[in-house]
Amino acid sequence: MSTRKTFSVGPSERPELDQARILEQPVGLEVDGATDRGSLHQLLIVEEVAVLLRTTPKAIYAMVERRQLPGVRRIGRRVLFCRTTLLDWLDHTCASSPEESRR
Repeated sequence: MSTRKTFSVGPSERPELDQARILEQPVGLEVDGATDRGSLHQLLIVEEVAVLLRTTPKAIYAMVERRQLPGVRRIGRRVLFCRTTLLDWLDHTCASSPEESRR
């Protein structure tokens, strides 16, 4: 008889998966207190992207399979996302509200 562990991802269970924390993280590699912003982009895991987009990890995997998200990096079976590419895409694909279009 096998036992299966299940877990739910939410702010209370995983405090490190906080939307504000994901957005405010510095981009780059820190070496000896100095940040090299040009050399590496920070990679996000599926759970972090789900929190950022306010959806489930299962929905993120489906979006990756349908090629609906940018900045996807596959390393073996892992799916990672380039944080800056994803945030830039979000900035450019957001729709303006009806109030903004009237102005």
